[in-house]
Amino acid sequence: METFNELINGDTPVLVDFYADWCGPCKAMEPTVREVARSIQGKARVIKLDIDKNQATANNYQVSAVPTFIVFRKGQVLWRHPGMIDKGKLLAVLNQFTT
Repeated sequence: METFNELINGDTPVLVDFYADWCGPCKAMEPTVREVARSIQGKARVIKLDIDKNQATANNYQVSAVPTFIVFRKGQVLWRHPGMIDKGKLLAVLNQFTT
């Protein structure tokens, strides 16, 4: 299994969904995140990271609100968005990094 750092340092863009189990908006975003993952399969990766179980990583990327979405490639933060976002906007963001 790849580590978080191995994933975000690869050539493939990675959308990280920083979430918490107790977060209502995070739960509301779950179906959207799944749909986005299916839509961009093969072009980018989508992972979920529980901030309560991965506090050091969340702190490292200054995640102070959940959900927070960050796109990484080659270890660089390409884009970040705190809060909810619709599927179309999320796909548009990912598509600009996968072409």
